[in-house]
Amino acid sequence: MIYYRAIAHCGGDRPGDALDLAGGWCWFHEVAVWARGGPVTRIAAADLPDDVRRRLTDPRPAIAGLGMDAPRVMGILNVTPDSFSDGGLFEAPDDAVAHARAMIAAGADIIDIGGESTRPGAADVAMPDEIARTAPIIAAIRAQSDVPISIDTRKGAVAQAAITAGAGLINDVAAFGFDPALAGVTAAAGLPVCLMHAQGDPATMQADPRYDDVLLDVYDFLETRIAVAEAAGIARHQIVVDPGIGFGKTLAHNLTLLRGIALFHSLGCPILLGASRKRFIGTIGGGETAADRVAGSVAVALHGVRQGVQILRVHDIFATRQAMDLEQAINGAAQI
Repeated sequence: MIYYRAIAHCGGDRPGDALDLAGGWCWFHEVAVWARGGPVTRIAAADLPDDVRRRLTDPRPAIAGLGMDAPRVMGILNVTPDSFSDGGLFEAPDDAVAHARAMIAAGADIIDIGGESTRPGAADVAMPDEIARTAPIIAAIRAQSDVPISIDTRKGAVAQAAITAGAGLINDVAAFGFDPALAGVTAAAGLPVCLMHAQGDPATMQADPRYDDVLLDVYDFLETRIAVAEAAGIARHQIVVDPGIGFGKTLAHNLTLLRGIALFHSLGCPILLGASRKRFIGTIGGGETAADRVAGSVAVALHGVRQGVQILRVHDIFATRQAMDLEQAINGAAQI
């Protein structure tokens, strides 16, 4: 198999032969090309096979009503007692709804609500408990706002309750590998899905993660899971992919995925990057607690923007939005 990674640029002096990356704000005129175990070479974008060129350049359709022609900020709302960054802060429905309102005011384009922690070492949550944590809060937010809402779950019954309450996107960290019923629920509702890579489950994923080639292994996994979703009746234009930073990855694995994240544009789907406040940021840049990792999280988010990542899943909405707007204004992005 041959892999193609667009060498992304934002702003600057764009050559006449450059192509838009995924119909968005970045462009490319060269592509890194390689096979497993072989050397990486560069070719001109004009020399791409037609099918690869289409995957890399076709505009991505809207997801949950959000255009993918500009980077979108997904605000994290964990209604759990044990999430690594904000566990216990928003268990009370009034606190959760107030935080959602604050994130919307700060510039969140979509709110991602989760009722089961997927931090390293976390245990499974019973479905009735997960539903009780999430569905009422989704309904309460929906009663006050038309902001798109995502349900962060691995379970079909939880997703169905969230859809009934008003969720418009399924965010599955198991990519339909935990509960096969979730694919059918998503397809029946006609909703988009985010498929994320994880090696192992949250309880064991950080024990000793290993890969032959983490970038290519994650790419191949996501390509396979896209095929599963399509077989269930979910169109590719309704699928978002997430390489799963920190989910069964060492620090070195995370850095390799971030350096090569533009590879995932070759899948023909929008990319979601969720690295906010994660441990590797503190390991590299300092920050013993999750709340001390805001600046590093923003740096990672800006890297994603420069590589054409369409959705940034973050805790710190205002800081991310401010930095992103300045980054794009400086680089002359058309959207500013």
